[in-house]
Amino acid sequence: MFNRKDLLGLRELSELEIMTILETAQSMKDKIDNPAKRCQSLKQASIVTLFYENSTRTKMSFMLAGDYLGAMVKDLGVSTSSVNKGEGLIDTGINLDQMGINIMIIRHSMTGAAHILAKNVKANVINAGDGTNEHPTQALLDLYTIMEYKKRFEGLNVTILGDIAHSRVARSNVFGLTKLGANVTLAGPSTLVSNSMKSLGVKVSTNIQDAVSNADVVMGLRIQFERQKAMPFPNLREYSSLFGLNSDILKYAKEDVLVMHPGPVNRGVELSTEVADGKHSVINIQVKNGVAVRMAILKLLVERSI
Repeated sequence: MFNRKDLLGLRELSELEIMTILETAQSMKDKIDNPAKRCQSLKQASIVTLFYENSTRTKMSFMLAGDYLGAMVKDLGVSTSSVNKGEGLIDTGINLDQMGINIMIIRHSMTGAAHILAKNVKANVINAGDGTNEHPTQALLDLYTIMEYKKRFEGLNVTILGDIAHSRVARSNVFGLTKLGANVTLAGPSTLVSNSMKSLGVKVSTNIQDAVSNADVVMGLRIQFERQKAMPFPNLREYSSLFGLNSDILKYAKEDVLVMHPGPVNRGVELSTEVADGKHSVINIQVKNGVAVRMAILKLLVERSI
């Protein structure tokens, strides 16, 4: 069951709502590789992407998801729009509303931007990442990938490793994974992971070997230098040495461990190339699953509103 106007974060979703999205995504995936199975079920829907921050995977997968379901999909080129003339987010949204847009997909550097937009427009709003708050569709595709391989969430040991402090991906995954019964460990240098995160029902570790031990899933995260005011560690070589995931460290995880990453991967920093391209890696599968999950979200929102 999914009866929300907007998809703004996993914090507010119930276990049932999350599972509805994941189960719907299962029926979408075969449309990616088989054009004959694509359809026009959303042919009445108009969708616009508003990306105030750069993106490859999220933006393209949303646009393709809409295309595969027959929707009309347009991109508001923020750099060439009236935003550069000083137009604010709310006015931009209201103008798009007047043009008949059904779904607005927004990525913005400001925490809460998607919530502000949703309160001021009639269209459905999807949060494609807001500041350091949440990135719900990335977490949903991560959950879908885990479900595809592990068939369950209850009791799984999931380690999220890297720049936790600045990661909206980590926050959304914590909300989703804990609701579904997984055991979550957040790991990284003390400058990038805080003990205060324990209040979310997770473990916190600054020792990568301990964090990875007995893990069913290990998810690496990129160091987000663009969100930091000061270098959180002496240099990348030291970070890689102490907190990078390589084949020696991965041996402490379970034999059938999944290695995940939301991308883009900084090879040799958070993951070694051997691990990123190794037999445990499902990073490329995550990309494909991202299209399926976003197709599911578009379908559920349109079915509710049109």
